[in-house]
Amino acid sequence: MKKTSILITLLLLSVLALAQEMTVQAPKQVYVGDHFTVRFIVNAKASDFRGPDFAGFKVHSGPAQSSQNSVSIVNGQMSQSSTTTFSYSLYATGEGNFFVGTASCNAGGKKLESKSFSIKVEKMSQAQQQQRQQQQQQQQRQAYDPWTQQPQPASQIDDTKLFARTSISNPSPYQGEQIIITYKVYTQVPLREVGIDKLPGNKGFWAEDLSAGKQIKQYEETLDGQRYQVAEIRKGALFAQESGRLTIAPLDLNVLAMVQAPRRRTGSIWDLFDDPFFNMAQAVEYPLHTRPVTVNVKRLPPSPTDFSGAVGSFNIKGGLNTDRVKSNEALSYRLTVSGSGNLMLITPPTPDFPSTFEVYDPQMEDNLKKGDNGVSGSRTYEWVLIPRSQGKYKIPAYKFIYFDPSTQQYVTHTIEAQEVQVDKGAATASSFSHKDDVRLLNQDINYIHPVGALAPIRTEDHAGTTYWVLLALIPLLAVCVVVWGKKRQAARQDIAGLRLKRATRMARRRLKKASAYLGPGDTSRFYEEIYKAIWGCLADKYNIELSQLNRDTVSACLEEKSVHETVRERIMKVLQDVDLARFAPGDAEAQKQSIYTEALMMIAEL
Repeated sequence: MKKTSILITLLLLSVLALAQEMTVQAPKQVYVGDHFTVRFIVNAKASDFRGPDFAGFKVHSGPAQSSQNSVSIVNGQMSQSSTTTFSYSLYATGEGNFFVGTASCNAGGKKLESKSFSIKVEKMSQAQQQQRQQQQQQQQRQAYDPWTQQPQPASQIDDTKLFARTSISNPSPYQGEQIIITYKVYTQVPLREVGIDKLPGNKGFWAEDLSAGKQIKQYEETLDGQRYQVAEIRKGALFAQESGRLTIAPLDLNVLAMVQAPRRRTGSIWDLFDDPFFNMAQAVEYPLHTRPVTVNVKRLPPSPTDFSGAVGSFNIKGGLNTDRVKSNEALSYRLTVSGSGNLMLITPPTPDFPSTFEVYDPQMEDNLKKGDNGVSGSRTYEWVLIPRSQGKYKIPAYKFIYFDPSTQQYVTHTIEAQEVQVDKGAATASSFSHKDDVRLLNQDINYIHPVGALAPIRTEDHAGTTYWVLLALIPLLAVCVVVWGKKRQAARQDIAGLRLKRATRMARRRLKKASAYLGPGDTSRFYEEIYKAIWGCLADKYNIELSQLNRDTVSACLEEKSVHETVRERIMKVLQDVDLARFAPGDAEAQKQSIYTEALMMIAEL
């Protein structure tokens, strides 16, 4: 019994030792102007990391993810362990005691959270500043001491051992065609951390991040006869919104490279052990920059009238959910566009429904996937229809036209016409009410009065002035009905007018959705909804195709519409602020509120 209890205790201890947890490595106190590192360490393979909000600090880079695996064999039993580290490089900007919240991730199917902590930032005294300057000067003198007979650690690295490159899948795409851009780090020295200092500018492109929430892909590659370890730092999908020569700005990186820190010669017997085996590894900060990339975007061939703006490879399916319904009952019409390409930029379809149908605004549902090959998936539009009168109606065929870059041709997919039989339904509540049928019998029919003396009447006695006025109004009402019908038919055929009426409604719906992401986190979703709301409103109001929408087009259109210069400058400034904020993460939450307010005011003015 005693042996059994000991065995159970040992098993419990081993289970507790292997329990998955997230720990934090952070300094408790720093000085204003200090650069320091905060690490979240998970003793397992981790994913879906969500970092805290470092209020009061400037995030220099991060989170940079690294992992380490180890295998040990004891008494013939092999055990394996993994460690995942998420690192932030921070900068202390002001004094105070700053609270840092919890971080979370998924490990082994479980959600792990770190403990919150605080960092105290103090202002360095004059004596401490002098002491730090003396230490830096001493380090500089030691680095250039000729007796060491060793170079500085950073000099052990050059552009042939550590560099970054940008590769694109197609340097000459069509306008709107999807291209994949990959940023790689090539190294022959061990790396401890890799952080992105500045994201590249994507002027003229719609960009989608394909590497969010994914581990860095690592492999070996031979380049110019040299073998390198390669790490794919970032991968994205770009969609050119204009033709011509477009330039992608460089990506700025900051890495910590591990180099040998040689021992100094002291003239003692210990210099006999000055062997590379005894040298310790030292982390050296090393900046990397990719070169600018120029893309030659080709203009699309002359397009058919009903071109949707889709570029890629697509299919379409859909139709009515039933072919028989009663009047005043709802039915639905669905269209699903699926494939690979600029799904998020296509023009919403506008099927032609019978005029006797009450049509509600379509509901849109996205099922998009972001993988190594780009953006793919489907987008579904669903209209709710209510026929108000009985009869047999026909939904005309719908044509979906897209451009296929692989064949350099326009492709048409058609949903065949459908007929729906509308039977007579129940009368609406406005026509009668059941309570009107319930009456008292003795109040329903009065007694018949006896017939008295009857006298003949003349026609002009009962055809008074009111009769002749109403008779004259009948042709006038007929003319009004005909004019109103023609105007309504013209309004239904005016696609630009319908888009103009829908512009503000759709933009406010986007802004309402964006307001749900005003809190901490979900920054990318917030800016994506703001971006779509503004550009969608401009496209609908000024009848600009999404495939041709850019700042130059909007500026020219505003000038053509004689928009006041002050309003025009404010609109362009909002576009610039949203564009910069969307591709420059790390901004304060207050900036999100400011941008939301500016976007709301801009759309109200439009």
